[in-house]
Amino acid sequence: MEENITIPVYTEENIQTLEGLEHVRLRPGMYIGKLGDGSSADDGIYVLLKEIIDNSIDEFRMKCGNRIDINLQENTLSVRDFGRGIPQGKMVEAVSVMNTGGKYDSKAFKKSVGLNGVGAKAVNALSSDFTVKSFRDGKVKTADFQKGKLIKEYDLEKTSEANGTYISFTPDITIFGTYTFREEFIETMLRNYSYLNTGLTIVFNGKKIVSRNGLLDLLNENSTSENLYPIVHLKSDDIEIAFTHTNQYGEEYYSFVNGQHTTQGGTHQSAFREAFGRTIKEYFNKNSMELSDIRNGLVAAISLAVEEPVFESQTKIKLGSKDMGKYGPTIAKFINDFVKTEVDNFLHKDLETADIMLKKIQESEKERKAIAGVTKLARERAKKVSFNNKKLRDCRIHFNDSKSNQKLESSIFITEGDSASGSITKSRDVNTQAVFSLRGKPLNSYGYTKKVVYENEEFNLLQAALNIEDGLEGLRYNKIIIATDADVDGMHIRLLLLTFFLQFFPELIKKGHVYILQTPLFRVRNKKETFYCYTEEERQQALKKVGANGEITRFKGLGEISPEEFVHFIGKDMRLDRVTLRKEDAVSELLSFYMGNNTPERQDFIVDNLIIDTNDIE
Repeated sequence: MEENITIPVYTEENIQTLEGLEHVRLRPGMYIGKLGDGSSADDGIYVLLKEIIDNSIDEFRMKCGNRIDINLQENTLSVRDFGRGIPQGKMVEAVSVMNTGGKYDSKAFKKSVGLNGVGAKAVNALSSDFTVKSFRDGKVKTADFQKGKLIKEYDLEKTSEANGTYISFTPDITIFGTYTFREEFIETMLRNYSYLNTGLTIVFNGKKIVSRNGLLDLLNENSTSENLYPIVHLKSDDIEIAFTHTNQYGEEYYSFVNGQHTTQGGTHQSAFREAFGRTIKEYFNKNSMELSDIRNGLVAAISLAVEEPVFESQTKIKLGSKDMGKYGPTIAKFINDFVKTEVDNFLHKDLETADIMLKKIQESEKERKAIAGVTKLARERAKKVSFNNKKLRDCRIHFNDSKSNQKLESSIFITEGDSASGSITKSRDVNTQAVFSLRGKPLNSYGYTKKVVYENEEFNLLQAALNIEDGLEGLRYNKIIIATDADVDGMHIRLLLLTFFLQFFPELIKKGHVYILQTPLFRVRNKKETFYCYTEEERQQALKKVGANGEITRFKGLGEISPEEFVHFIGKDMRLDRVTLRKEDAVSELLSFYMGNNTPERQDFIVDNLIIDTNDIE
């Protein structure tokens, strides 16, 4: 029996031409990556700010204006630069008509990050309110927009203000949903801009941000481990590098192109890694050196200026360009020539640094050889484990370099116990969310060498699932979410996992990939309404809403939350706390205090900081 198939009608009426900026509003992900609620540094609302600042940075890089003022009031951001100002006769078109801009003309802008004529227009389209002002030669031009549509264009007026551009915008709540800007994310973004643009003053809500030493300042201010030798800082036309070694495991990189922070690296970062390893090998004249030993503990930053850069996504987080410019050398050759000459010269002059570096490489080599047999067996064991086993329930997307946006959406939940992992597995988005199940409490890895990563089955399989053995470039998930019960055992498991990451993969945390899942402590409901409460304050508010007949359930573990309910807590509105590391969070001292053998000191700390919740006392 033939199956009846209804073929949808397809006529001229189905073909639409989207006018103005409607396409941006219909498909925002094409222009700003993901949306988000502001709880992650890569959420779309921060991309909007970045797009506006990029234009101001381009003015500075063209030696026009050395100050940018940024202000945040509730959900409205304003950016005022002191560059040349948008040509006033084309100002409205410059912020509202796609493929209109001054950066197609290389005479006006060179080595700019925003060459596609989209940035400010996307911000305009995705904002409920957008105002632009251009100050030029004693006159100001103003225009107001709502959701990308011109509301009012003002005549030219006289002004005493200095030349430049002012833009204010409020991200549209109908696009982004409920969101909140986090000042710490904005400040980190602005600090990165300052490192790459020495001489530029950025003022954020009255706070001055400035860098005098570029990438040297960046490494100093982001260091969480003691440097083995003073940071080496080298620069020339179109390139700047800084590096040092620490006693932490793995490699840590900060890479930039034309002032843009390429958080996923790209051709320039890969070229630097290769060039650095090869140069050190040749300097010490030891072909037997392994590149992994040379780069173990390396913390480095590279900034490159490229003509008409090509990025692998609209959010510009990974460089795809292979050439420095139309007639210039390849990026790999340019970086290799610079590193080979400058790093080699430096080491010949600073023999003390060279000696310290050699000892670090030899220590890494010694440890690698000591665990060689273990790692080989562990790799084989991990490869034999199917990604469909009980340990890892993977997600469907298989991303590659051309699907950066998919990678941004991917996440993996690390949880413990069959009931908790079962609930998450049944509730998750199978396309983008994976689940890794622990068997009981992980080992306290503090004080162990990396050998334990391969000897311990849990750690070995977790490392294989994340694909981070050879560094973060192969990381399969953008968010690593620790999902444990909110009781003492759950907190302990959380701490043990963080110890593992801090010990052996600190860059995961530094790059903002590790999160803690917040789940509700209470469910308050009556016959009509249900409220999930994450704090005692929220519980009290919910009780007022449901009235005297309200029913309260306290969740003591993730396994008590049904899959039907869990779907509310791991969807687009899930609450995540990002795990962060600051300079003052010296990792070795931190782990020694919390995970070491100083039991009396830790007991005193707990007693001194104990807070008793009287609601738990019966």
